[in-house]
Amino acid sequence: MRKFSNVFRNFLISYVIILIIPSIAGYMSYRTSISVTTKASIENSFTQLQKTKELLERRMAEVEGFTRQLAINPDLNVLMNERNAGDQANVYGIWKMLRNVMTFGQTNDFLQQFYVYLSNYNVILTPGSAYFRPEHYFANFRYEDQTFSEWKQSILGKTHRSEFLPLRPFINKGTKTTVVTYMQSFPLDSFSGSSPAMAVVIIDEKTIANLLAGITDRYGGWTLISDAAGQTIASQGVGMPDLAKLGGQGGLDPSEVSQYVADDLVITTVSATNGWVYRAGIPRERLLENANQIKFMTWTVTGIALAVGLVVGLALAYRNSAPIHRLVSVFGTAEGTSGRNEYDFLHGNIAEMIRNSNRLESELHRQVPLIRDAFLKRLISGELQSREEIFAAASQANTGIYGHAGYVCIIQIQGYSGMDSVEILNELNAARLILKQTLTDLAGFTLTTDWGSDRIVIVFASREAETGSELGREAIAGLLEQLARRAFEEYRITFTAAVGDRFESETGVNASYEQAKQTLEHAHHSDRSGIVWYDETRMESATYYYPLELELRLIGTIRAGEEEEARRILAHVATMNTEQRELSVEMWHQLVGELKGTLLKLLDQKTFLESGRFDVLKDRIIAVQASDKRTLQAEIEDIAASMCAVVVGRKNDSHTRTVEQIKAFVGERYSDAELTLYRIAEQVERPEKYISQLFKEVTGSNLSDYLETVRMDHAVKLLLEGRYTVDEISSRVGYNSSHSFRRAFKRVTGVSPSSYRQSAE
Repeated sequence: MRKFSNVFRNFLISYVIILIIPSIAGYMSYRTSISVTTKASIENSFTQLQKTKELLERRMAEVEGFTRQLAINPDLNVLMNERNAGDQANVYGIWKMLRNVMTFGQTNDFLQQFYVYLSNYNVILTPGSAYFRPEHYFANFRYEDQTFSEWKQSILGKTHRSEFLPLRPFINKGTKTTVVTYMQSFPLDSFSGSSPAMAVVIIDEKTIANLLAGITDRYGGWTLISDAAGQTIASQGVGMPDLAKLGGQGGLDPSEVSQYVADDLVITTVSATNGWVYRAGIPRERLLENANQIKFMTWTVTGIALAVGLVVGLALAYRNSAPIHRLVSVFGTAEGTSGRNEYDFLHGNIAEMIRNSNRLESELHRQVPLIRDAFLKRLISGELQSREEIFAAASQANTGIYGHAGYVCIIQIQGYSGMDSVEILNELNAARLILKQTLTDLAGFTLTTDWGSDRIVIVFASREAETGSELGREAIAGLLEQLARRAFEEYRITFTAAVGDRFESETGVNASYEQAKQTLEHAHHSDRSGIVWYDETRMESATYYYPLELELRLIGTIRAGEEEEARRILAHVATMNTEQRELSVEMWHQLVGELKGTLLKLLDQKTFLESGRFDVLKDRIIAVQASDKRTLQAEIEDIAASMCAVVVGRKNDSHTRTVEQIKAFVGERYSDAELTLYRIAEQVERPEKYISQLFKEVTGSNLSDYLETVRMDHAVKLLLEGRYTVDEISSRVGYNSSHSFRRAFKRVTGVSPSSYRQSAE
């Protein structure tokens, strides 16, 4: 939508609002149908569950009635009270008892399978059979998860009062099934220990499930009956959820009659007689079958209406907003104008942009001293190791040292040594400000930075390459003397100025600063004041000069491929150790070893390992001898120059590959109107400013000019083909506006697109 103006979007909103109304009506109808269908399904399922519950309770009441009839059966009482006389059993009494119990199974299908156990005879009576050994009965009828001893102990060996065993696997003459078991001991008032007799009714799950078939046949889904402890009595259907979740771990509220669990509507009712829980699950898709038809029709009609309405709205909105959009495109994309039209943007926002720009410019001017101070501190401390880094940091800070050669001076205010109270710090702060302002008045520049509470660092640099450095020293000495005289006469401020040796490039500023520090220490040690120069304090040392920061700068310079700077650093090291110091033979050999070690460290880089010159450079470094001081410096400088040449060659190859990658990407995406410098930089994974400068250095032309040339070349081909209009060609070569395309084409070719086509024809 960024291609269209706010007028277009605002015009389209009214059409969209009107088209949303039937969608809202359809959604409300859809929700109403869901509510009605759900309510009807809940009522029907609840009614069916209630009927199932009542029927099952009646059947179970009949089972309990069966056991009570057995309890008052005289034949059973006789058998229970008789004593077992060895192997002589009351065969007639048992036969008579069998004939009595056979008639019960004909009136209730829950009594199809039961047995009566007489403990004094150790006999099991079933309809039609008598087992004088329980193990014979167990061989044909047993629980799959129980052994004979477990069954005899838990079932036959205990007293039971109207107990139910939940659903368990059961083997009925070799056939596997699942059953619910009802148990009652005789006489009915048996409480503990073993009872003389008991009745066990085995109810097949299928018999109970038949009562639930009405719900699953109508809606599908599943039904479940569980006891008060949550153990399953009977179940039917598919898609049964996890029982642990139904028991409370899945968020099912037992007090709710209906609620959704996963994709099922669960209906629940609880028996007040025995606490059994009856549940039915109706799949959501079956429940919403009718509602989904309404949903399909509603969204189909609404979608067609929306599509047609949007097409008409797009056409009308584009026709009315095109002139305004072309006007706004001249000034750029009207971003940040939400809630305002383009006229407001053109009239009011430009003035606001100018005010913001002025405010930003003022803020930048205010921040310039801080940015320059931070740059100067980094330069002096040696954080910027190569000229490439220095130029990048100077460009970022929009500053520099205004020259390539010069001196670094440290001014230390006298009279405050060892004092650090708040009053003293305030005085020192005022003194530093006075000295910097006085220096500005005298010299017209303030290339200074604070360094501690009582020190100021000044960089004296000039663009001219002075051949006789005495003139520069005299000017600096005169300026410092004027500064000292005025500071003392007007403010009674005295200071010591320590000046380092001359630096010949920006990378030597840190070395000159280190020399100034050494000079200041020497001045304190010898109790000197005024202006002290580095060459006036010859260092007598038993050690060589090759500090860590100088080594890091040399490494960074060679990595950047700056041959001249590397030679300058090596020459500085040689001067410091031959002219400024007198080294012993051992120290000289140690220094040479350090220099060779630095060069060998650099060799362990991917750039040199893959260059093919690794072995040659390594042999040259190892072959350097410390005995000949005259040829040592030249040899090491030549090795450093060779390494810089390898780095430059690798850089050129990398730059060429990057430029080719940019050209290939532009050739593929030139027709994209959103192709910007940011997109290209994102593709080649380099900063925008970097690829812009790199492309200019390698090809000699700007990247924007190259993109315009590629687009114009393709535009010329399309014009010669004659299949497209000028407006179509402008969009095909990546222009949002045909007016912009015409101007660009005329700027490149000298004629308009129409004239070019006519001349070609």
